[in-house]
Amino acid sequence: MPNTILIGAPIDAGQRRAGCLMGPAAYRVAGLAQLIADLGHGVDDWGDLACPVVAPPPCPNPAVHSLAEVLGWTQILSDKVDDALTAGGLPIIMGGDHSLALGSVAGAAAYASRTGRPLFLLWLDAHSDFHTPLTTTTGNLHGTPVAYIAGRSGFEAFAPFPAPIPADRICLFGIRSVDPAEHAALLDHDIAINDMRVLDELGVVAPLRSFLNQVAAAQGMLHVSLDVDFLDPSIAPAVGTTVPGGTTFREAHLVMELLHESGLVTSLDLVELNPFLDDRGMTARLMVDLVGSLMGKKVFDRPTRAK
Repeated sequence: MPNTILIGAPIDAGQRRAGCLMGPAAYRVAGLAQLIADLGHGVDDWGDLACPVVAPPPCPNPAVHSLAEVLGWTQILSDKVDDALTAGGLPIIMGGDHSLALGSVAGAAAYASRTGRPLFLLWLDAHSDFHTPLTTTTGNLHGTPVAYIAGRSGFEAFAPFPAPIPADRICLFGIRSVDPAEHAALLDHDIAINDMRVLDELGVVAPLRSFLNQVAAAQGMLHVSLDVDFLDPSIAPAVGTTVPGGTTFREAHLVMELLHESGLVTSLDLVELNPFLDDRGMTARLMVDLVGSLMGKKVFDRPTRAK
C-alpha cells in the first residue's frame, strides 16, 4: 500500500452547524496516524490546510451561503489531493463537512485524467448529495458534491470539474435520505443507488463486490468518501445530519475489510465528524477504527474485554 498522506480540511462552510472544523484535530487525538503506522504503513501528516480568500461570486439562488469560502476550499483541496497522488501517496482527507469532496474528488479526477486511468467513486453516506447550487433549498453546499462530480449543470461559479465521472462509475451506498428534487435528477442518471433497503435485502457484500469488480476490470482508481452518517447514529452520534437506520458496527467494518482486500482504494475522505456532538470521542474512535480495517486490521487484531 502506498505511503498514507493525512490532509486536514477544517471546513465548516458547507452547512450551518458549527463544529466540523474540529474534525481533523479529533482524528489526530483519536490516534489515526499511530494506528496506520502500527499496521506497518508509512504515514505523513501534511497538517491542516487554510482556506484561500476568494471574491464572492454571484449566485441566483439566495438560499446559498458561504459560496466564496467553499470555492476557496475546493480550489486548495483539489491542488493538495492531486499533489499527494502525484507524490505516490494515498491521501486521507480529514474533514470537515462533506463539501470538501467538491475539491478532494476534483483533485483525484485531475490526477486520474492526467495519468489515463478511470476514476470511480464510492459514496458511503445517508444522503445522495445530488443537489446543485441552483436546486438546494437549504443553501448548504455539503449537499452538492455528487452532482458536481457527475457533471450536472448549475456549478458555473466553480471551476469546471476536471473530468466528470460517468454515472456508471459512481456507487451511492447506504443512502436513506433523498430530497424530491435529488430523486428526480437521479432518475435521469444511471448511478448505482444501493440504499438501505437494498442492503437490508442483499447485505453489504454482493452489491459492493459487484462495484469493486467493475473498478478492477477497468484498472481504475477508487475514491471513497465516508460520511459519519453512513453509520447508525446509535454508534456514531457526532454528526449534525443524523438519520436513523444506518449501517451497524459490523456492516461498516465489513465494507472496510472488503475495500482493503480489493486493494483498489487510492484516496479517502472522512467527513461530517462534529466532535462537539460526540459522546466522549466514541465516533472519532470508531471512524479511526474503520480506517484501520481499510488498512488491513483484522478482527483478531482487536482487543476484547475479559468476560
